[in-house]
Amino acid sequence: VQPVESGGGLVQAGGSRRLSCTASGSFISITGMGWYRQAPGEQRELVATITSGGSANYADSVKGRFTISRDNAKNTVYLQMNSLKPEDTGVYYCNADIWVGVHGGSDYWGQGTQVTVSS
Repeated sequence: VQPVESGGGLVQAGGSRRLSCTASGSFISITGMGWYRQAPGEQRELVATITSGGSANYADSVKGRFTISRDNAKNTVYLQMNSLKPEDTGVYYCNADIWVGVHGGSDYWGQGTQVTVSS
């Protein structure tokens, strides 16, 4: 089981970028999914999460600019990032709570995708 991110790259301040993350492998279901980021020299921080029912939660720093969504049929979560700022620069990681067996879910992390916002 492995979530795989895509969509990172270099973008100018004020621009937009869309990240995608698809979980592949053999599993029963995915409950929560989310995006985290880590800037150089900083700890990994929550960006946004979304439940299987579509309820979203955002870090204060991205509210009104970022939108998280998911397509359960495709086991995919998206992060639409608008009005990007240089402080949004970092490695963005996908996280998914995946049920491989019937005894509960486990956290799975993607390998990360770099987003660089130039001023």
